[in-house]
Amino acid sequence: MLFDFHSLFKEYKMNIRGVMHVGAHYGQEYFGYKEEGIEEHIFFEPLQKNFKVLQENMSGVEKVVLVNKAVGNIKSEVSMYVESANNGQSSSVLLPQKHLEQYPHIQFFETETVDMIRLDDFLDSSQREKYNLINIDVQGYELEVFKGATKLLEGIDYIISEVNRDELYAQCALVGEVDEFLGRYGFSRVSTNWEGKTWGDALYIKE
Repeated sequence: MLFDFHSLFKEYKMNIRGVMHVGAHYGQEYFGYKEEGIEEHIFFEPLQKNFKVLQENMSGVEKVVLVNKAVGNIKSEVSMYVESANNGQSSSVLLPQKHLEQYPHIQFFETETVDMIRLDDFLDSSQREKYNLINIDVQGYELEVFKGATKLLEGIDYIISEVNRDELYAQCALVGEVDEFLGRYGFSRVSTNWEGKTWGDALYIKE
């Protein structure tokens, strides 16, 4: 994540009950969440190697649910394009495109079949009340995650999402499309970090 979570939390006076983190990798953000008093956590990580590290890192930690699934707008098996130069962090359901030009040292030599679920199917209405922050880092597939979470979005107050202003992955949603979709559910983009040049992180807050 490009943002400093502590700075965001303080600047926007965020009141967060729980977080759903989609594309958790090794769970690096957990300790930042915990430091700000967030008690409930769900981490979704689809790749087996990454998930094993995530399990090791979260061993003995309470109130953390680990889910070895990809997240989107379908319930199905999907194939992911997997890289290793960046410890799998650049892996995606979508075919790499401009990413190969911007980061030529990161190559996608493998694929992995993973299970995909929809967030709206994962939690019932009573469980959803525990979480009001979604953090999504899924390499261009963010809009599909949101499309599968329209019920969940009704109770969400904050979204941190990776966004793109170029097609790093084939047919990935650009930032304007994400803005328009989330706007239907009352969210406005209030801060964007474009340190990635063609990609960045955005904070959306429900009006």
